Amino acid sequence: MKSEDSLIACITGLSEQHLVPRPDGFKLHAKASEQFDAMATAAAKEGIKLTIVSAFRSYQRQAQIWQAKLSGQRTVYDLNNQPVCLESLDTKAKLDAVLLFSALPGASRHHWGTDIDLFDAHAVANDYQPRLEPAEYQIGGPFFAMTKWLEQHASCFGFFMPYKHYQQGVAAEAWHISYAPVADQYQQQLSCQLLAECIKQNPIAEQEAVLTHLAEIYKHYVQNICR
Repeated sequence: MKSEDSLIACITGLSEQHLVPRPDGFKLHAKASEQFDAMATAAAKEGIKLTIVSAFRSYQRQAQIWQAKLSGQRTVYDLNNQPVCLESLDTKAKLDAVLLFSALPGASRHHWGTDIDLFDAHAVANDYQPRLEPAEYQIGGPFFAMTKWLEQHASCFGFFMPYKHYQQGVAAEAWHISYAPVADQYQQQLSCQLLAECIKQNPIAEQEAVLTHLAEIYKHYVQNICR
């Protein structure tokens, strides 16, 4: 594989060669993994156990999630955490509804091995299953203390929250952090044209509609992040 093709495969989730396996079973970019561990060590000193729920996610896995939501096999939620009836929406509105919480295959930041969904394992029982819902991370939620700690300290380790606030694109995700030194490079190398070629070669649900509206999707859901 040519170096350029290799880079494209890494950016779009079609390759894992840029990743390293972790003892917790997840995969991350080596630099992101190293800095996450350093950050977790610092948080532990204040009683917070940063624990990964999701890290690298391949194109194929993201396509499965995309398919399941558009087909009704997985529930799609709105900004108020209420179920959405996709059958009542036109095609573009369906795409927008899914994109609120689920990235387009090929454009997920989780492809890069730089982005992590996490929770504080010390704040809940051992058998607690994080739902990754806003209420868990807001005032009164079990992970609010972790959220505040990350807001104050994550940048010291190179991390930021790309979806800290809702900006008419992806919903706010207090559980999602990104390792900026590498993620910024990958985001600059990704383009709407590259993404279109990836999707054409690796079909997904509602492919024709996605390609028709890709420029708008790319602007509102890929480039539109909090910094």
